[in-house]
Amino acid sequence: MDFFAFLAPIEWAVAWIMYLCHTFFVFLGLPDGSGVAWILAVVGLTIVIRVLIIPLFFKQIKASRAMQMIQPELQAIQKKYKNKTDPASREAMGRETMALYSKHGTNPLASCMPILLQTPIFFGLFRVLNGLDEIAAGGSAIGPINTEVATQIENSQLFGASLSSTFLHEPTDPNTKIVSAVLIVLMCATLYITQRQLTMKNMPASAMQGPMAQTQKIMLYLIPGMMAVSGVNFPIGVLIYWVVSNLWSTGQQFYTINRMPTPGSEAEKRMNERKARKAAKKGIIIEEPEKPTVIEQPRGQREQPQRKNRRKRKK
Repeated sequence: MDFFAFLAPIEWAVAWIMYLCHTFFVFLGLPDGSGVAWILAVVGLTIVIRVLIIPLFFKQIKASRAMQMIQPELQAIQKKYKNKTDPASREAMGRETMALYSKHGTNPLASCMPILLQTPIFFGLFRVLNGLDEIAAGGSAIGPINTEVATQIENSQLFGASLSSTFLHEPTDPNTKIVSAVLIVLMCATLYITQRQLTMKNMPASAMQGPMAQTQKIMLYLIPGMMAVSGVNFPIGVLIYWVVSNLWSTGQQFYTINRMPTPGSEAEKRMNERKARKAAKKGIIIEEPEKPTVIEQPRGQREQPQRKNRRKRKK
């Protein structure tokens, strides 16, 4: 029994989207058959998927922002139940934590939804590309990808590297290794930039402290590192998918962060500076909101209370 049999509908959908994208590019004037149209079909597949999950992307931005903003409250709950290992305390801590998530409309998994949703697409594309040689040899078709179409995709190359070949593919050639290595570096670099942009540029300084912030800093390097190690097994077509997807994420985040930054973040400060410069060119002066005046009371030695029976009587 095929362990990945449940991916059959996703493979079918991926095959059809690629085929329709290829047909569109041929309609625009690109040559039919093997060639750049099939490479652009993978790019088209990426764009279609990213457009479909735009609503989830904005939920991810909102969830990540909320998770950072509630860190002080979350740390207070953790401090409250520190060193308490009894079941009742553990249950109470979990209950208060979930109530905090519910209050702010977020949870740790919400910020990972776009990546989690793309995972089946990734596996579907991976299996379609890995199955091209079998289909080209007369195996079962996947949607519109029959023997003829599979042969066309198999023979389509990016700078001499086939879409279905990998860095560790045998037999291989220098072109495949070079193209694969460059795409792996681009995939990891764009993933790092995307994560850093979200966690470092769009959060207030107060949210960059604590265990959660430290974990995110570790993940900033850990996830690209994991992708670099596993990337040597990814077909060229899958690497193209991830590079384009990461570039899309970076662009989306840049647009969103510059127009809807988190209050108190560096991005908000830069947005206010841009607004001030534009207003200054028009002769308008934007005044910063006045900070409340704090009146300090004189600090002296507090008068010690005395018992009535110890007070000296006045004569």
